[in-house]
Formats: sequence, structure tokens, C-alpha cells
Amino acid sequence: MTENRDPARVRLAYEDGTVRVEGPASLVADLPGVADDPRSGTARAPAFRYRDLREALAARGVACEDRVLRPDAERDLALSTTYRLREYQRDALDAWRGNDRRGVIELPTGAGKTVVAVAAMAELGVPTLVVVPTVDLLEQWRRELAAEFDVPVGQLGGGEQRVEALTVSTYDSAYLRADDVGDAFGLVVYDEVHHLGGEGYRDSARLSAAPARMGLTATFERPDGAHEAVADLVGPRVYRADVDDLAGEHLAEYDVRRLEVELTDAEREAYEEAQGTFVDYLKRSSLSMTSGSDYRKLVMRSGSDPAAREALLAKQRARRVMMNSEAKVEALADVLDRHRGDRVIVFTAHTDLVYRLSERFLLPAITAETGASERREILRRFRAGEYSRVVAANVLDEGVDVPDANVAVVLSGSGSEREFTQRLGRVLRPKADGGRATLYEVVSAETAEERVARRRR
Repeated sequence: MTENRDPARVRLAYEDGTVRVEGPASLVADLPGVADDPRSGTARAPAFRYRDLREALAARGVACEDRVLRPDAERDLALSTTYRLREYQRDALDAWRGNDRRGVIELPTGAGKTVVAVAAMAELGVPTLVVVPTVDLLEQWRRELAAEFDVPVGQLGGGEQRVEALTVSTYDSAYLRADDVGDAFGLVVYDEVHHLGGEGYRDSARLSAAPARMGLTATFERPDGAHEAVADLVGPRVYRADVDDLAGEHLAEYDVRRLEVELTDAEREAYEEAQGTFVDYLKRSSLSMTSGSDYRKLVMRSGSDPAAREALLAKQRARRVMMNSEAKVEALADVLDRHRGDRVIVFTAHTDLVYRLSERFLLPAITAETGASERREILRRFRAGEYSRVVAANVLDEGVDVPDANVAVVLSGSGSEREFTQRLGRVLRPKADGGRATLYEVVSAETAEERVARRRR
């Protein structure tokens, strides 16, 4: 461990996504996150521990020579905002501030999470990096910040690599550029922060020394428990309001209606045969499918075990039958007829069903195969009222600025609470006429989809 020339002082410096720590061994050894680096003969900590290091040294009365952040990373940008926060948004900002400007804010889709972040940026007035999961959100955030603050806004991702005092980045670009920009910002805002739980994306937070951190999400907890890693990197959940807390005053009142439909005789036969193959394999194996880890084990086994592969394929066949049944299409026809004057978004899990519905009902279709320019044009026309209905396969669940609608139809989906919350949120923005929003769940009776629907609720 390198000894500092001044034995009474500890020196901190940013280096390759870490904080290099130099000083007397007695002062350095038990600092938060610090470990010896034999290659350089120094001690280091992950960059995200920077604020913890400063606090630990201050608590011990140890002098610190701090060269971690760039000289302009905490300069005053003199930002101001015209937003007027609603009471719950003020409460969220207060809770974040009260946790020393670290933590996750959980609010429903449409409740104005962006507004809280913009208020935090104006309050701190320091260079800020906003990290988002999609190019659509990248462009949305950049427009929002440029309009609100009237300053140049940098962009990392979507074909640009330009850093400004206020910069918006995709998670991918933030990860790839983490070493370069980890010392450039005093605040980092992670939109859809649950994505940070992915192992690859965590380094975008680990390698950043930004002292202030805010996470935004509609659903913080992840089934795989990775939200615990997010809490370590960004801070714990400091504020939460769900849909029912805000419905009526700040979000539209809503109804969730479940429509059960029957499989045809041919569909029932195909479903029972495929589901039977799958269940028979589970009985012979040690898998119960009560968790995502069991499904991953099945996938791994399918690479070398023919019976496991057949069981996996059978499960997929059964899933397709129950999620894409003919009765669901007829149920959708009834819903569309009932809501002729409404703005409707139809959600499915499978691309082929999207195209089937698009052809039958003449609905604009958005899938993962839809180009970015075509998707933007469809949503522009939906926003302008030229289209009143659109059908999509998963791609509108999050990360896309979706225009207001008042009816959602979930023809198929996963058991994810996050997915359900995001889809419901697409119809919850307050209506000019004070009208209620409606979400229909269309479920195939006496199939595994009944259990899936219960799980996501």
C-alpha cells in the first residue's frame, strides 16, 4: 500500500472506475469498500463508494486531499424549473433529500416521475447524467431537459457520443463509457432503475463516483431479488405510491375487468396434450416451476436432455394455444365494438397475433420488428387522433412515450407484476373529461393462464 508523503492525510483520486486511496495503512485499511490492489501497490474502492469514503474520513477527523471528481463536476449550473410539484411529488423529493440525496422513488406510470427528477436537478444545480433503457426515452428526456433548462444537453447513445453538463445516456452507453465519465457528474438519475439490477448494467453505477443518485421506477422489486443490488448502488426505496393511492385526484379512476373465454375443442385437445407432456416431465424431475430459477434449470437441461427439451417445447406450444385462442380474438371484437369512441391499446405477448389482429381489425401494429421511424409515426398519429387504436407485442410496456389512451386490452402477457403495472399505467393519465379508464384482461379458462393472471395482480 503506497504511503502518502503527508502521514496525516489521505489522498483520493479517480482512476479507471475506482477511487485510488493513498495514505497510512492504519487509516486506509478499514475504509468502506477498500481493498489492496497488488498490481499497482495501492488501495482501491469501487467508485460508487466515494461518498462513503468521504463520510468515513470526516467522521474520523482525517484530513483528505480529494481529487476524485473533475473540478467542474460540482459547479453551480444555476438551473431553475417552472414545474409545480404535486403534494406526493414534493413528498417523494423530500424523502430522497432526507436520505442524503440517494434512493429510489416508486411511482405509477403517468404519475410524473420525470418531474421529480427535474426538480432534484434544479435544486442541486450540478452536472447530471440521466440513464435510460431505450433510445425513445433518450430522445424524450433530451427534449424535456433542453426545453425546461434551456441549456445544451449531451447524448450518449442513439448514434451520438457528446457529453455536456446535462447528459442523457442509454444504459448500454453508460456502461461502455463508465470509465470515461465516472468522475464527470455530481448527480446520476436512473430512469426505469430496475434495469440496473442486470449484471452487465451494474457497472455503469459501480464505476461512477457521483455522490447524489436517484432511481425512478413504477415497480422497484424484481422477482430475482436483484433490487437489493440496486439499493446498494443507488440507495433504498425512499418513497412509494401505488395506483390506488393516486387514482381519482392525480390519476384517472379505473376499472379492471377480467373476461374468461373458452378454448375450442381443437384448441383444448392441443393444449391438454402439450400441457400433459410438460407436467409429466415435471413429475419425473425435481423441478416444481415455483420460481424463475426452476425454469432456467429446465432450459439448461434441455441442451443435453431430449426429454427436457420436449417438455420445454410442449410448454411453449401450450402457452401459444392458451394465449392466442380464437375466442380471445372474438372477445377483442366485442370490446372494440363497445368502445368505438375510445382510444384503445391492445397488448399481446406474440408478434404473430399482432399481425393477425392488425389484418382483421385494420389496427396499426407495433412489434420489435417495427422500425423506429415507423413506430414514431404510428404513435404521432395516435397522439394526434388520426388513429384511435393500436396493437403491440410487449414493446409499449415501458421505455416508450405512449400517447394517452383510456382503454387497454391485455390479450396475453406474463405473470410479471411490473408488466401489468406498466400496461395499466398507459391508460391512467387524467382525462380531460374526468372519465374512468378501463383495462380488460382476456384469459383462457381452465388453463395455466388463470394462474398467470393471478400472479401478476
